[in-house]
Parts: sequence; C-alpha cells; structure tokens
Amino acid sequence: MLDLLIVLLEDPTPRDTEVKAGPLGFALWIFMIIAVVVLGFSLVKQLRKAQAAKDAGLYGDEPAAPGDGTDDGSGPETRS
Repeated sequence: MLDLLIVLLEDPTPRDTEVKAGPLGFALWIFMIIAVVVLGFSLVKQLRKAQAAKDAGLYGDEPAAPGDGTDDGSGPETRS
C-alpha cells in the first residue's frame, strides 16, 4: 500500500533532456521563417506601390517631376 502512495506522489513532469521538439517543431520553425520572408516581400511591394501613387499625385500632393530630387530607386544621387 505504501508503494502505491509513493508512485502517486512522484512528479510526472519529464526532465529537460527527455523532451525534444522533433520533426514537427522543425517544420513549424521553417514555416515561420518562410512566412516572415513572404511578408517582407509583400511589405516592400506595397511600399513601392504607395510611393508610386504619391509620386503620381494621388494623395493630394503635386505629381513629382523628373529630376526634382525624389528618389526613383536608380541609385545614389550625385550632387555637384
């Protein structure tokens, strides 16, 4: 009877060395990395569309003229 009581009082929590994430945890981790990359590309695409709309004057601004100092993404500007 005392043996049964001792078994019931033992902590069933596994040790840190007994717990592993396994292939499902690895797949989830890779999926989250891919999701962040896709969201990053989507964000860049939306920011480019917003900048193009701003340059076209769709937000109430005057349309950007070529050479007025706005960055068109072609590289660093050189000033003399």
